[in-house]
Amino acid sequence: MVLALKAEARRGTTKSERKGLRSNGKIPGVIYGSNITSKAISIEEKQLLALLRTHPNAIVEMDVPDLGKQSVMINEVQRDPISRFVTHVDFHQINMNEPVTATVRLDFHGDSIGVREGGILQIQHHEISIRCLPDDLPESIVVDISELEVGKNILVSELKLSSKLEIKTDEHDVLVSVLAPQKAEEEVEAEPTEASGAAAEAADSKAE
Repeated sequence: MVLALKAEARRGTTKSERKGLRSNGKIPGVIYGSNITSKAISIEEKQLLALLRTHPNAIVEMDVPDLGKQSVMINEVQRDPISRFVTHVDFHQINMNEPVTATVRLDFHGDSIGVREGGILQIQHHEISIRCLPDDLPESIVVDISELEVGKNILVSELKLSSKLEIKTDEHDVLVSVLAPQKAEEEVEAEPTEASGAAAEAADSKAE
């Protein structure tokens, strides 16, 4: 999926100037690549946040001042360590005829047999890394968990993908598993000790 985004030229690069951009609803950023010398830009915050929320790994056709439309991907997003607000974003210009390495979201579908039996579904990876031509980059990868039983898992190597996609994540990594249900501790009836038994016999003899 290719999305459109419009960039504006950014002259100021000081901390106060970047802060001024953010206060006006814009996020400072930079675009670079093999055919582009690093260029400072800014992006409308609403557009960028919508992109990060829905298609953070998509190919973006960016309209860049003085450069025209460029195919780019988000390379890095910087956030405030406390507020988690986006403070800066890096875009990498790509060649549509050359393979790219990208992170793709995993969509887990199905009603697991193991979960129906009381097991606990544990997702280890929400995304994997793949390499392919930009036009072949999927929006997400579906993982069918309907046959997943208690004690079983699905490995990266078990994904059924197009031959156009090369998986870069370790093939032995576990994507998802179903853990056995936690058994409640059985109540064990305490056996009377010799002392308590003797006390009971004494109480009986007094009663007589």
